[in-house]
Amino acid sequence: MESVKTDIDEAMYAALERIRLKIVENINSKGLRASGKTERSMRIERDEYGMRLVGRPYFQSLELGRPAGRVPHNYRSIIRQWIIDKGLSVRMIPYKRQPSERWQPKYSVEERSLRIMAGAIAHTIATRGTLLYRQGGRMDIYSPVIAEEVEQLSRQYTDIIAKSISRVLSAK
Repeated sequence: MESVKTDIDEAMYAALERIRLKIVENINSKGLRASGKTERSMRIERDEYGMRLVGRPYFQSLELGRPAGRVPHNYRSIIRQWIIDKGLSVRMIPYKRQPSERWQPKYSVEERSLRIMAGAIAHTIATRGTLLYRQGGRMDIYSPVIAEEVEQLSRQYTDIIAKSISRVLSAK
């Protein structure tokens, strides 16, 4: 019976690893990769209850989008870093007044423009949600992958158990 548990554990680990790799592939193929933190956060954990694939919080927003509502206190900074990681172009917004001895701007034109863009995006997400959420669409990053693997894993488990029963019966 121990070999059945080992075979099932191996099949589960292999399925979770395939899921992880397919999710990473979907993130990249759909152009959702920015910093790579989401992909790097995915890992397979084992405990007394079995195994599971875990990732960073808000992982589901890749597929469902983010609804309007409360955002973290540093959300503009998060969006600012996302803009940089994604390599988005930022329209420069020059200061209306020229620097002088009496007044020096706090930020360069580039940094100011980046912060304005991040603030606008953060405000839109907080008040209206992401475009993906507003469109009600799904990008199918993980749902079809999981469904496919569960079906395949079910067939594998059936085969493993059938072979085990066959071995027990033939040994008698």
